Amino acid sequence: MTNPNELRNHLSFTYEELEELNLEAKEKQARQADDGELQEHYIRYLTDEKRLKAVTICFSDIEGKLHMLDYDKKFLLKSHDNLTFDGSSVRGFTQVNASDLRLVPDWGSFRWVPTDVFSPGKVVLFGLIQDRDGTPYESDFRGRLKSYLSTLRSQQGLQTNVSVESEGFLFKGQNAERRFSSREGFDLVSKGGYYSSLSTDELRIFIDRFAEAQRALGFENEKDHPEVAPSQFELNYSYCDALLAADQVQLYKLMARQIAARMDCTASFIPKPVAGINGSGMHTNMSISKDSTNLFYDGNGEEGLSEMAWDFVDRLLHSANDICLTLNSSVNSYRRLDPNFEAPNQIKSSAVDRTSMVRIPLGNEKSARVEVRTVSPDANPYLAFYTLFKTGLEGPINKDEAQENRRSRTRFLPANIYDAIRHFKSSTYISELLGQENKDKFVEQKIASAHRCPRELGTMVKTEEILFHHEVTNQYIWSQF
Repeated sequence: MTNPNELRNHLSFTYEELEELNLEAKEKQARQADDGELQEHYIRYLTDEKRLKAVTICFSDIEGKLHMLDYDKKFLLKSHDNLTFDGSSVRGFTQVNASDLRLVPDWGSFRWVPTDVFSPGKVVLFGLIQDRDGTPYESDFRGRLKSYLSTLRSQQGLQTNVSVESEGFLFKGQNAERRFSSREGFDLVSKGGYYSSLSTDELRIFIDRFAEAQRALGFENEKDHPEVAPSQFELNYSYCDALLAADQVQLYKLMARQIAARMDCTASFIPKPVAGINGSGMHTNMSISKDSTNLFYDGNGEEGLSEMAWDFVDRLLHSANDICLTLNSSVNSYRRLDPNFEAPNQIKSSAVDRTSMVRIPLGNEKSARVEVRTVSPDANPYLAFYTLFKTGLEGPINKDEAQENRRSRTRFLPANIYDAIRHFKSSTYISELLGQENKDKFVEQKIASAHRCPRELGTMVKTEEILFHHEVTNQYIWSQF
């Protein structure tokens, strides 16, 4: 009998070949190659490459959950300028009476994927969402971020640089989050701790496979290791433009989940899935450069930072409560802001105190940066980076209070999602930053999640805060409430 695989001739590359292809594509995107030229280049490639069967186009909803559509390659080549989808089926997007949205391929994000992690014969890219009339869709924060970064480059010559440290947990069994019970909790694959894992441990095997796939996708790996909490992991990679960094966050989480599932496990980015141990963060390191010069560096400045960098920090601290919900957008994320576990819940900056919202890492002319430690790994990366850069560069600032805000005052971020919603909802700055429509949509989604969970966090992770988490929930679960 003929092996079905022998009948197929799908595209497949070695990991070394993938890394070379993806680094080349990443370089094109980083140097801002013309969109028309990129479209022509990749359409020609898709036309000539007969072993490709489909193109996966990704987009994120307002809460940051990743959605994917697979288009047959031949159909995509004929219809790439007229792709549509039902926005009313995506939580937080359009109403049923105005459901159709357009999906435009962002050709610069074109990537080749490992066939042992994804299906063979596919490539992946991200999409930009447009309204029915072809204008950018108000709630597509990937599009909002791309537009803002383009304005910074064209009008001021500024380049944004981002590197994230995204932590997660590995649990036994597939779909562990959807099967979660507060009485039983999660089943950890490892009881080890910081940097502690033998080469044959399940967690180490997962990290190794993850690092290989990440390298193949052109992430430019730096280091990887088990984190402080048992069964927790972190893989670090090189800094890049903020839009590319946000795309990589989404691919990072997607790859982790795919690789974990193949090991009969679950990779989870819920901030505090287990009470009593350290939670997961997404520490976001940021700097701004111009003509290859790091504008955040000043060798004679306080902590080696320039006045521009300190203004950036002061603006973030000034609006810390207002923007907290965009950076910590789930009920569970407020468990992480717990002072017993080095939680970055104090609204201040420090070079050494890791309980500070903003840390000033030791740096030089090349590496000087600010690290926002309060970002959760389940935040919408496009919304988070848009909020941080726009607030840091253009947000309100009170020079008279700056020094006091940095170190002297003891102020804390909201302790629960209801307090965060209250600050967010009453903020005129948020209305200006996101627009009233997006502000209202985001509040509506966060209140809906909050109301499905016990109001008091308590000491036990509740079943509802996992099941109704925005990265976990599905239509069936919500309909059972």
